[in-house]
Amino acid sequence: MKQRQAEALPEKTGYSKYFEHDGALRAYANRMMWFGISAVSISFVLALLLFYARVQPPTVIRIAANGDATVVSGATTAARTPLGFMKALAASSVPGEQPADIEGRAMVRKFLENYLTYTPTTLEKNWADALNMMTHNLRTLTLNQLRDQDIVSKVHDDEITSTFQLRSLEPVKGQPWTYVAFGVKEVHRIHNKAESTDRLVAQYNLRLLQTERSERVPSGLLVAEYGEHQMVGEKDNGLEQSSVLMDDTKK
Repeated sequence: MKQRQAEALPEKTGYSKYFEHDGALRAYANRMMWFGISAVSISFVLALLLFYARVQPPTVIRIAANGDATVVSGATTAARTPLGFMKALAASSVPGEQPADIEGRAMVRKFLENYLTYTPTTLEKNWADALNMMTHNLRTLTLNQLRDQDIVSKVHDDEITSTFQLRSLEPVKGQPWTYVAFGVKEVHRIHNKAESTDRLVAQYNLRLLQTERSERVPSGLLVAEYGEHQMVGEKDNGLEQSSVLMDDTKK
């Protein structure tokens, strides 16, 4: 009978001793014990962190009548959003402080990207941002030009998509806040079920006007003149965006 039971068991079990089986079980038990202790410790630390986060007081911000925000209670962590960065930049700027050249370059780059990059769905937003970067006179002239030429309807009717890549940006010597930029604009349109793409290399002339720094204009710079001169490529069928002020200056 004992011989038949031994033959039914695995080979290792058949010739191993009882204390070897006991030692393996104890090793597994010790391993699981330490695993359980580690899991309990991690859970305890996470519970402490959750309790610490829950007992922190909420952040209360008071908004004054003039729009200034002050932290009444809670953490005063600096804002990480672009809007918070612009407000912090405006608040940290000393009134009357002269803007740096890098701010002028950033202003020109942002304006060109908003004004020359659009799709039928993003047209209104991009051009609204670009118009807000202009002076009052240039904004009025640009709006009249867009309305007279009915450019918005052309963009929607032909499903025009425009992309812009800035190649170079340099200031004009002897003329403050005047820049010359060179870039490539690709205009894709669908007219009468026929697709076409124009690749235009153009020169862009911009002059900025220095104003007081504010939350709306943290750099203290606005676009006062804008002109576009096509250098290489097919004509953009009346979609060339230029400024009346710059055209009058050239004349």
